[in-house]
Amino acid sequence: MAQINLAHRRTHNLLLISKLLSLRDTASPLTLLLDSLQQPATPLIREYIRRAKLSKVHVTLVAFETLKQPDGVDAFVSARRKSPADLVREVGAAQQLAGSNSSRRRLILIDSINPLLNSKRLEPGFHLPSFLSLFLASPSASATAQLDTSLVVTYHQDSRGPFPQHPYSPSPLSLLTYMATSIITLHSFSHILAQKAARDRSVAEPVFGLDEEQDGVLLGRPDNTVEGIVLELEHRRKSGRGVLEWYLLPPTSRYSPQQVKEVVTLLDDNVLYNPPVQQDSAAGDEEPESTFELRLTERQRRDREGVVLPYFDAQQGNGPGEGGRILYDMGEEDDFDEEEDEI
Repeated sequence: MAQINLAHRRTHNLLLISKLLSLRDTASPLTLLLDSLQQPATPLIREYIRRAKLSKVHVTLVAFETLKQPDGVDAFVSARRKSPADLVREVGAAQQLAGSNSSRRRLILIDSINPLLNSKRLEPGFHLPSFLSLFLASPSASATAQLDTSLVVTYHQDSRGPFPQHPYSPSPLSLLTYMATSIITLHSFSHILAQKAARDRSVAEPVFGLDEEQDGVLLGRPDNTVEGIVLELEHRRKSGRGVLEWYLLPPTSRYSPQQVKEVVTLLDDNVLYNPPVQQDSAAGDEEPESTFELRLTERQRRDREGVVLPYFDAQQGNGPGEGGRILYDMGEEDDFDEEEDEI
């Protein structure tokens, strides 16, 4: 039964991550990427762009940190020294410039929203949900009313965000996690392996980077022999049911840019994270070690099976009251009392 559940989970969740990364059926209108200094979201963003290029999806990159337009990006919008209204206007113009000849699907990537949240150009009444919803709205209701737009936003967890203007207002991270239909937290594969090894030994898990709370330590020591990044996915369906799963994205050097077959695997299927258990087939035939000889010869086994125990004869009574009679042969040392026998 466990094998059936694992096979169903593998098939179901691999199909889910394939739909999310390939932007099929608008599975996630708003995806939040939570990265850190230990594991930036750059490899995952490149994977988004690679799959969008294979699927002929128009890609718009809103660059707060990226200086040069990456390969596969159709529209590059530099966000340096621009207000939120200017960004929305330029993204809408880029989508209108694409025209109706391209695919209906659109992908808008924001490489980092932290500079916008910390910018001094924000107006006092800036509303983050309204700002993001403008990207998902169609730029022109007449020409592109049927566009399927997906928005992917990256948030740096190590960056200290601005404090809310009102003491009872939620933080920007809380708003983003509340609005997002999919949340992908990125982890370093080498750090995940180190933490699992500690759990297997029932010791405290190691911490890396800023969590070490040591002066001058920003990054933990990575293991260069382990490649790939770990994706912790939390997907929220329309029905309200959530899906939690851990995946492993291999480095781009292990597959071709034109690779169509799914390259993401479950973390539990990786041999480094979950090594196979070697079962000794001869272990079940072994007997416990002892100073005595516990094995019987064939002749001793036949003699043992031929012994008739007393209770078998007692159950074969032929007369009334004979069933259950105890058979006992008196010996010379037994003291027979006739008076007691008569009672």
